[in-house]
Amino acid sequence: MISLTVNGETRRTAASTIAELVRELDLDPAKVAVEHNGTIAPRSELSKHTVADGDVLEIVHFVGGGHADDSWSVAGHTFHSRLIVGTGKYKDFEQNAAALDASGAEIVTVAVRRVNVSDPNAPMLTDYIDPKKVTYLPNTAGCFTADEAIRTLRLAREAGGWDLVKLEVLGEAKTLYPDMRETLKATEVLAKEGFHPMVYCVDDPIAAKQLEEAGAVAVMPLGAPIGSGLGIQNQVTIRLIVEGASVPVLVDAGVGTASDAAVAMELGCDGVLMNTAIAEAKDPIRMARAMKLAVEAGREAYLAGRMGRRKYADPSSPLAGLI
Repeated sequence: MISLTVNGETRRTAASTIAELVRELDLDPAKVAVEHNGTIAPRSELSKHTVADGDVLEIVHFVGGGHADDSWSVAGHTFHSRLIVGTGKYKDFEQNAAALDASGAEIVTVAVRRVNVSDPNAPMLTDYIDPKKVTYLPNTAGCFTADEAIRTLRLAREAGGWDLVKLEVLGEAKTLYPDMRETLKATEVLAKEGFHPMVYCVDDPIAAKQLEEAGAVAVMPLGAPIGSGLGIQNQVTIRLIVEGASVPVLVDAGVGTASDAAVAMELGCDGVLMNTAIAEAKDPIRMARAMKLAVEAGREAYLAGRMGRRKYADPSSPLAGLI
């Protein structure tokens, strides 16, 4: 693996030529122009131009004029979908992959578990969801101490080279609420080791700010207990977290249906993470599409700016000139 700067952002890659890098980005080499270390690389020779550690590339193409780019970034990674989905509770990997495709999500959370040594040929998630096309976000689901979480993510980095990770340290099994003391401890250690932790936390603006100061690249307050489907229970604190944060804020946990996702986005969150709401729906594929549209609609509503709330009615039609 080498480290390149692509369009102003650091990216690790196994590509050895510009053509391989362009294809890794799911782009057509015939439809882009590339500047390599300040020099234009002829399109016909992209497969001959080798890349090395530290190279700087600019890749451009034509887009429709006037389109507003509403992407978001975390730790140098830029995404266009504001929906993150999990990979648990589906009936099989095939359904999981189909739901991911319907959701339009570009990030999936993945748990780190022991290899089934008794059946090394058993299907694996990577057989169905390509980590070269979708960003894997290793998480620490099931960890109840900082040490457990740190150990898990060190193994994840060794397995796949991932530095962008999701940290959660649970306090107890009944509520699956985070243990914030252990969470802060783990955040500080991971940040010092070069990880970029996106951190699951309580819906508390003070705790969220402490995580940010400890090295969290994103804070992920719960909307309600994990897997409950209760929706966002405290819109006030989520809004306060958004207003005070200098890093992305994503609602993580508690979403049950599309309206919950829309509310999270209307509060100004940068994104929403969910698993059970899609996986346990009667039709997961259809629910994944609904969540995609809900996140988009909620974001549009936030950018549009909602009308003010009034105590009393205000007629849409003027009363002057009434017959």
